[in-house]
Amino acid sequence: MIFPLYNITLFIAAFLAIPYYVLKMALTGKYRRSLGAKFGIMAEELFLAMKGGARIWIHAVSVGEVTAAAPIVAALRAELPGACIVLSTSTETGQDMAISLVPEATAIIYYPLDIPFVVRKVIKRVNPDVFVMTETELWPNFLRTCKNLKIKVIMVNGRISPRSFRRYRLSRFFWKRVLGFVDRVGVISDVDGERIISLGLSPERLEIMGNAKYDGLAAKVSPVLHEEIARRLNIVPEDQVFVAGSTHEGEESVVLDVYRRLLPEYPAMKLILIPRHVERGAAVREIVARSGFADVITLSAINSGQARRSERIIIVDVIGELFKIYSLATVVYCGGSLVPRGGQNILEPAAWGKVVFHGPSMEDFLSEKSILAEIGAGITVANGEELLAGVRRMLSQPALLREKGEGARKAIIANRGAAKRYAALITASLPHQRD
Repeated sequence: MIFPLYNITLFIAAFLAIPYYVLKMALTGKYRRSLGAKFGIMAEELFLAMKGGARIWIHAVSVGEVTAAAPIVAALRAELPGACIVLSTSTETGQDMAISLVPEATAIIYYPLDIPFVVRKVIKRVNPDVFVMTETELWPNFLRTCKNLKIKVIMVNGRISPRSFRRYRLSRFFWKRVLGFVDRVGVISDVDGERIISLGLSPERLEIMGNAKYDGLAAKVSPVLHEEIARRLNIVPEDQVFVAGSTHEGEESVVLDVYRRLLPEYPAMKLILIPRHVERGAAVREIVARSGFADVITLSAINSGQARRSERIIIVDVIGELFKIYSLATVVYCGGSLVPRGGQNILEPAAWGKVVFHGPSMEDFLSEKSILAEIGAGITVANGEELLAGVRRMLSQPALLREKGEGARKAIIANRGAAKRYAALITASLPHQRD
């Protein structure tokens, strides 16, 4: 009775959401590339490319999950050079990231909507030996179909944020059944393990294995990336740059106020604003204009051939540049944290050896917060006044800034190794461990 009720609810929700998605497609073009594929309509060439020995399907919802999946795929490819590794994403931004970040994948596809006949069709076409979900992406019809087809299901880099945990807990009776379809679960931390066990996972199927994002970030840091973005944005080594990454509505105005008050002491300082959702680029530009700044340029304009000259403020309104831009920072503010959004990934700037300021809302990144706070490279601020005071303190002590930043970089390196552990978990689940 549980699954019929779930499917009725799913179809009602889909029916109500159709007008929204149609409007988005018409106005912005969003979802046009992915809609057909989500209903299982994919080019035959994608399936023809799926050749190899062991067949492993790894799913990474969007950009963040792709970052975690990338080093796991690389580790699998090194272990099983002849395997067929299929990587799926749910979002178009995730798809673009996967194409650029995961060359080891045999094929990259969109994950189907959780409609019974659609998931069955796609699963049979991909025909995996094992299905791997990155982080916690539980789609009941998909997982139930895998179970019925005797396909092993593994979770890697598993994490359950406090907000997600509250939602799951309200319908624990249902998720306990869904978790019964998962054969092995590797999670980031003890807290994640405790949460998923409380939802009904059998403890013997759980392992605490760390965060694969450390591996991906440590591997991505490169002087070539830094030099390329510095050249494109016309940033020279002596420039002081305040980078505000993954900002949400309500945070840009705080950052701009802090920046304005820093300028009398640091008149040549640059500000790079990177909204979490690139479609907010125009809105952020309006906020900048209302704040009294006229010397502003967008990254999309730079990419189209317009050179940055005297503009002090750069708005990043394209995807895939955040990690590189962190390399330019003197100091960093990481968004989604002065507003109640659970925070964003503070490990990305840390990998470049940067001190990171963030707000108190870091519920989705508690372990990352703890690691950086312990070495003084992750600094919590409650408001704009505290952010201003903290940035001033760090800028006035460049030796301390370098020392704390180097501690952050070393912390990322010290926490590597999870990707290989997850790859071993996946390999051990293959029917004959064939390559």
